[in-house]
Amino acid sequence: MSTFLLRRAFAAAALVTLAAAPLAAAHAAPAWKPERTVTLVVPYAPGGGTDAQARALAVELQRIWGQTVIVDNTAGADGLIGTHKVIDAKPDGLTLLVQLPSMTLIKHTPTFRGVDPLARLVPISAFSTLPGVVVANAALPVRSMADVMRYCKTAAPPCSLGTTENTARMQARTLATEGGLPNLIVANYKGGGQLITDLVGNNVKLGIMGVTAVLPHHKAGTLRVVLTQGPRRSSVLPEVPSAVEAGLPAFDSLTWYGLFAPKDTPPGVVQAVADAVREAVKADALRKSFATIGAEPLGNTPAEFAAMVHADEARFGALAKKFPLE
Repeated sequence: MSTFLLRRAFAAAALVTLAAAPLAAAHAAPAWKPERTVTLVVPYAPGGGTDAQARALAVELQRIWGQTVIVDNTAGADGLIGTHKVIDAKPDGLTLLVQLPSMTLIKHTPTFRGVDPLARLVPISAFSTLPGVVVANAALPVRSMADVMRYCKTAAPPCSLGTTENTARMQARTLATEGGLPNLIVANYKGGGQLITDLVGNNVKLGIMGVTAVLPHHKAGTLRVVLTQGPRRSSVLPEVPSAVEAGLPAFDSLTWYGLFAPKDTPPGVVQAVADAVREAVKADALRKSFATIGAEPLGNTPAEFAAMVHADEARFGALAKKFPLE
C-alpha cells in the first residue's frame, strides 16, 4: 500500500476512534443511584399482600442502593389518594408508587373527575404476580366452581359474593351474567379484613380476593378456595383448579404488582430502578417472603411492564363499559 493510502487509512481510523469515544464514555457512566431516602408509596392499608411485598422489596432495594427505602401507606379512595401523591411528586426517582391492575379502572369510577393516573405515570417494573381466588364459606356444599354455579342457581336466599377492589367487581358481574346467576348479590368491601370476617361468619357466602389473606383460613378449614385465577395452579394451592381448567376465561388473569414513577422521570432513572428491581427479586430472602403469601417474583423491563399495564387497561376498560362501576 502506498504512503498516501496508509495515511488516509490511519486518518479514517482516528476519526472512528474519536467518534466512538463519547459513546464509550456514555456506556461507562455509572448507573443512577438515589442520593437520599426513597419512598415506596402503597396506596392501600398496611397488613395486606401489597404492603407485605412492598416491604420485602424495600429491604432488598435498600441493600442494593445503600440508601434508606421506606414504605408509606397512603390509603383511601380505592388507591387514588396514594396514587395522586406520586403523580404530584418530583420526578427524580425518590418517590415511587406500588400499584396493581385495579388502578386501570380508576378513571371509570363515577366519582373520578381528575386526570387519568396512567397518563401521569411511567411503568418501571412488575416485581411479582399473585393469583386471585374465589373462596367459599366452608359450610357451603361446594368444592369447585361447577358446584358453586349449581348451588347458586337454586339457593334461597340468593348467593352473595364479596369483593374488595374494582377488577374483582368486574369479574363478579361477568360471572353473574355469563354464568346465568342474575340474582347473585355482589357486595363491595373496603378491605379484605372485613370480608374475611363476614365469610368466616357466613354473612356472605363467596368472595373474590387475593390469596394472601385467604390462605390461613383455607388451611384451617374455615374457608374453602374453589378456584385460583390465571392459566395454571398456584404453587401454594396445588390442589385447587385454575381458571383455565375450570373453563372460566373471565378469571384467566394474574394480578401484577409493580412500581411506577411520576411522568417526566428521566429514562435513565427509570431503567436504573428497573435494573435494581430485577436484582432484588433474585434475593433468597425476598423469594422466601413472597412464597409464603403465594406471590411469584417477576422483575421485567419497563417496556414489558407497560405492555402488561395497557393490556389490562384495555381488558378491564371494556368490562367497565359493559358493567359500569357504581
